Amino acid sequence: MSTYVLVPGFWLGAWAWEKVVPPLREAGHDVHPVTLTGLGDRAHLAGPGVDLETHIQDIVHTIVFADLHDVILVGHSGASGAVTGAADRIPERVARLVYLDSGPTADGMTFMDFNEPDQRAFIETRVAEQGGGVEYPLPSWQEQEQAGASLEGLGEAERAWFVSRATPQPYGTMTQPLALKGGVDGLPKSLIACSIPLEQVREMAAAGHPLFEALAGPQWSFEKLPTGHWPMFSEPVRTAAVLASLAS
Repeated sequence: MSTYVLVPGFWLGAWAWEKVVPPLREAGHDVHPVTLTGLGDRAHLAGPGVDLETHIQDIVHTIVFADLHDVILVGHSGASGAVTGAADRIPERVARLVYLDSGPTADGMTFMDFNEPDQRAFIETRVAEQGGGVEYPLPSWQEQEQAGASLEGLGEAERAWFVSRATPQPYGTMTQPLALKGGVDGLPKSLIACSIPLEQVREMAAAGHPLFEALAGPQWSFEKLPTGHWPMFSEPVRTAAVLASLAS
């Protein structure tokens, strides 16, 4: 049996893992899906004070107060910075750090640094005009695709479920730089490639791409899960199976 802590990406809460958790638990694993402050059932806690450090502490407290050890810590998409920061704070409790259709956030980096200038401008305008300067509302599906997010596998039912529960992302989590102390460096890490082919990820890492060069390290392993950017919705059973394979 392994212990999983599942952290969803932007606009999502623990509810996003509803179809992934049962097969993992049926396989005998201990599973803890997380809702970060200001999202999902914790949306009432949103405000200008919610930042990346808030979400890091959410994860740390989930692990510490539940007295979890040898954790397989999974971060989807925009949760990259939060799971990296949490693992850096308590590396002695983390057995493996997993990035689900995501990649590691480097020390001093923000989520906004991952965006090209035009997408960055789009986000800043949307936050200012529709988010009161403190939150990033869920973009339309067309806007998601224009930003490069694959919608493969998301039918009408999955999209409706997503939209019905999505909540705005606290903007401070996107703009606060990640501060690391080196605790995360030696941990085993895995990347599960979904919407970007694994071969392309490997090529960018080998070429020294600044966002992927860390993946060339010996502590990394890689898995394929060909689907869209939200595998917990498009392929929940396969997502659970890939995560379970990392337990060994």
